Amino acid sequence: MNNYEINKYHRRSIRLQGYDYSQKGMYFLTICVKDKECIFGTISDGNMILNVIGHIVANEWENTPNIRDNIALHDYVIMPNHLHGIIEITYNKNNEEQVGDFVSPKKSIGAIVRGFKIATIKRIKALISTVEENDSSPIEEWIINHLPQIWQRNYHEHIIRNYEDHERIANYINTNPLRWDEDMFNN
Repeated sequence: MNNYEINKYHRRSIRLQGYDYSQKGMYFLTICVKDKECIFGTISDGNMILNVIGHIVANEWENTPNIRDNIALHDYVIMPNHLHGIIEITYNKNNEEQVGDFVSPKKSIGAIVRGFKIATIKRIKALISTVEENDSSPIEEWIINHLPQIWQRNYHEHIIRNYEDHERIANYINTNPLRWDEDMFNN
């Protein structure tokens, strides 16, 4: 028998069991940098100041609805080492393509996050390849040493179920830079 230990290598899903994450609805997402490394910029006087890497992340996030026509973005903020955002699936693209209980994973929240991470990594790699080794900053050095794995595995999500939930989360997102000193993702 092999040495595979299910408890050691099997990761339990943190998603809601049986929920279709490709269905119409609003979702609050948090996507983190590996090891909580602050590579997207800094907080100054309660404002997030994006660096060039942070701008790449912002551009790719804002480009998401251009790639997937059933996606709308709502409030979001890029923090030094993570992104919070509300994303809406405006209609279920799977209606025409669904066969039985099978839902194409390429239309799910997980696929959207995966595509976003891949796009940012490609753009960051392209940027880093133009930087001379001697001219790289500590942030660029960290990125070079961690590519392609700059993102933490997986993401956090919350299904937004009503208006009050949406308003509470939108307020949390919009005031997040003001609370950076108390943020759980701040080392």
